[in-house]
Amino acid sequence: MNLIEELRWRGMVQDIMPGTEEQLLKEMTTAYVGFDPTADSLHVGSLVPILLLVHLQRAGHKPLALVGGATGMVGDPSFKAAERKMLDLDTLKHNQAGIKAQLEKFLDFDPAKPNAAEMVNNYDWFQNITFLDFIRDTGKHITVNYMMAKDSVRRRIEGDSGMSFTEFTYQLIQGYDFYHLYTHKNCKLQMGGSDQWGNIVTGTELVRRKADGEAFAFTCPLMKKADGTKFGKSENGNVWLDPKLTSPYQFYQFWLNATDVDAANYIKIFTLLEHAEIDALIEAHQHAPEQRQLQKRLAKELTIFIHSEKDYEFALKASELLFRNDTADVLQTLTEDQLMDVMDGVPQVEVSLADLQAGKDIVTFLAETAIFPSKTEARKMVQGGGVSINKLKVEGIEKSIDTSLLLRDKYILVQKGKRNYYLVIAR
Repeated sequence: MNLIEELRWRGMVQDIMPGTEEQLLKEMTTAYVGFDPTADSLHVGSLVPILLLVHLQRAGHKPLALVGGATGMVGDPSFKAAERKMLDLDTLKHNQAGIKAQLEKFLDFDPAKPNAAEMVNNYDWFQNITFLDFIRDTGKHITVNYMMAKDSVRRRIEGDSGMSFTEFTYQLIQGYDFYHLYTHKNCKLQMGGSDQWGNIVTGTELVRRKADGEAFAFTCPLMKKADGTKFGKSENGNVWLDPKLTSPYQFYQFWLNATDVDAANYIKIFTLLEHAEIDALIEAHQHAPEQRQLQKRLAKELTIFIHSEKDYEFALKASELLFRNDTADVLQTLTEDQLMDVMDGVPQVEVSLADLQAGKDIVTFLAETAIFPSKTEARKMVQGGGVSINKLKVEGIEKSIDTSLLLRDKYILVQKGKRNYYLVIAR
C-alpha cells in the first residue's frame, strides 16, 4: 500500500519532505505524531493525527504516539497569539493517562507484532537532561538565525505580545524528540498538522546535524469548515472523544449536522471506508441531497469508531425521537442524562410537583405552562389531535396530567403541532 498516495486521495497531505514517499515504499518505517496533554481527553481536532497513525499501521508501518509530558510544561507557541498556561506535573500525568487510554482504542499495541504501536513520553528522556547539557550538546547544532526564520516564531516576535525564551526554545525541544526517537527507536518520520511544519523540520535538521542521519516528514492540512470557521466546535464548545465530556448522542449530532460540502470532505478524511464506497456515497448524495446520506453515514462511522455500535444505535433512535411518531417506547427507556442530551435546545417550562400530584386537566395544564396563550387555543388544538404527551397523541380534553406521566420522576415532553416541543420540569 502506498501510504502517501492513499493520504493524498483523502486530502491529508499538505507539506512533504523529498524522499518521504520513497522511504515508506522501501521498508517498514517507524513514524511518530505528538499529542499535547493540555486536557485528559482528546477532541475531534485530534482525529486527523490519530488517523494518520491508523493509516500508517494499516500500511504495515510502526506508529509511535508521543505524549508531550515535557513539552506540555512549556506550551507550543506555533501560531498562537499569546503564551499558554503551563501545567504542573500532576496535571500532566493525569492528562497523559487519559490520552493513552483513548489512543489504545484505535491502534494495535500487541507487542508480538513487528509494527506494534508504542506510547512514548518525552518527559522520560528530558527529566535527566540538565539545562547546561542541553544547550551544550544540542543547542549548538541549531543557529538562532535558523530558529528566527520560522514563520510561526517571526509572527510572534513582530507582534505586540512578543515571545518568551521559554516558548522560543520549544522548537528545539520538539526537534530533540525526533533526534531521540531516531537514535533510540529508529524512528525516521514525523507527521503532524501543517502548523507544526517549522518544529518538525527542526527535528529533521537536528537528526542530520547531530546524528548524521536522514529523517523525513509530512504534514496534513489544518481542518476548517467550508465557510472558513473553526472545525471541532459545537454550541457547547469543544467536541471531545470522552463520552463524559461530549455524549455519544451529541457526538453523533455534530457529524450529522455537517454541510454537504464539509461532509464530502470529512467522509474521506475521518472514515476508513474504501475509495469505491466513498465515491458511490458522494454520487448518491449528489442525486438526492435531501436524504443526507453522506451525513448519516459519516455520523455512523465516526460514532462507532470512537464509541461503539450500541452508542450509535442509541444516537440514531434518539435523533429520530423528535421527528417520528412511533418513538414513545424509546422515550421511556432514556436515562435522565440521555433525555437531557436529546432535549438540548428544546424550550423548558417549570411546574409545581405538588400541582401535578393533585392532577390537572390537559387544557388548564397547557394554558398555565404558557405552551398555549389561552385555554381556548389549547382546547382547539387538543380537539384537533395536535397535542401529544410523551410522544402519545392526546385523544380528548378529558385527559388528566399528573405524576404518573413523569419521565424519570421529573419530566413531561409536550408536542404542539408537528415540530414544536416543550420539556416540562416538575420541581
